[in-house]
Amino acid sequence: MTTPDARWPFHDLHAGFAAQRDELLAAATRVLASGHYVLGAEVAGFEADFGAFLGGRHVVGVANATDALELALRALDVGPGDEVVVPALTAAPTAMAVLATGATPVLADVDPAFFTLDPGSLRACLSMRTAAIIPVHLYGQCADLDAILQIAGTADVPVIEDCAQAHGATWRGRPAGTFGAVAAFSFYPTKNLGAFGDGGALASADRHLAERLARLRFYGGVAGYDFVEPGRNSRLDELQAALLRVRLGALPAGNARRRLHARRYREGLRNPALTLPPERAGCEHVYHQYVVRCRRRDELRAHLAAAGLPTLVHYPRALSQMQAVAAHARLPAAPREAERAAAEVLSLPIYPEMPEAQQAAVIEAVNAFG
Repeated sequence: MTTPDARWPFHDLHAGFAAQRDELLAAATRVLASGHYVLGAEVAGFEADFGAFLGGRHVVGVANATDALELALRALDVGPGDEVVVPALTAAPTAMAVLATGATPVLADVDPAFFTLDPGSLRACLSMRTAAIIPVHLYGQCADLDAILQIAGTADVPVIEDCAQAHGATWRGRPAGTFGAVAAFSFYPTKNLGAFGDGGALASADRHLAERLARLRFYGGVAGYDFVEPGRNSRLDELQAALLRVRLGALPAGNARRRLHARRYREGLRNPALTLPPERAGCEHVYHQYVVRCRRRDELRAHLAAAGLPTLVHYPRALSQMQAVAAHARLPAAPREAERAAAEVLSLPIYPEMPEAQQAAVIEAVNAFG
């Protein structure tokens, strides 16, 4: 029997720091000694590095992923009177960014196996007012991009990829974030590519769109304080950019370790009360979260907590069940699969540096749940 360690967290951020301590401290020192802390060489360097990681994309660093989604919508001229289709199971910021533009979120249902935007529901959500579609690559796995892009292309509606949880995931060999008109990324500390504070970025193959995004993050201005359109202040700072350049180098190995942990879960979990996460054909899952389904989710969570094993729920409410969103959204049909998933999903610990003993304790405790 594996004895739980009271120090085991759901996600050990300090372990990630310790693994690259010297490089991170050197990068921080370099920025502090430079005397240049906003929109300088480190942001430009990270934008180039991350663009290369994405196979040659124009990248614009911003303050966070919520801003990234809002700026993407504004750069595509989405605003009041428009509708934006989003999956009903996602983090609240996906919808909050739509609301910030004055547009209306339209809540589509999700696929019950993968929890991503269901193409059939998407098709039913389209209207003459649809101005954008935001598929979310949830938990580290790409949405069904073949079907979504086909529907979007037929309707002549741009796609904004929400890649907040999918750094390094691929769809048919191409990185997530390289399929839509623009993609939004989060660098919140717990992400696969996490900063040491808030941070986000936008990526696009369209140079002109990227130039507009760069203006919008800086009050709508260009060089010499010439402000050509209304914008806002949303900048990735130099310190976070320098740290992200270090973290980016470790991302492929970190994702490989996440996939190894996921394989161990898949091979070790044997409780018939659970449904384990499947991998979509053609997609490389990077397991930002390892999310199982259980009809007795809350009982299972209490059982694991009693054993000293932390879990989280991503997410306990669908957007249709959040007052702040539902009051302003359009629901062509009740998103039953999203709401059912919200009552059943449970995230087990997974992060690159997770000790094998911690994972063994989780597996043992889950299998003992009756």
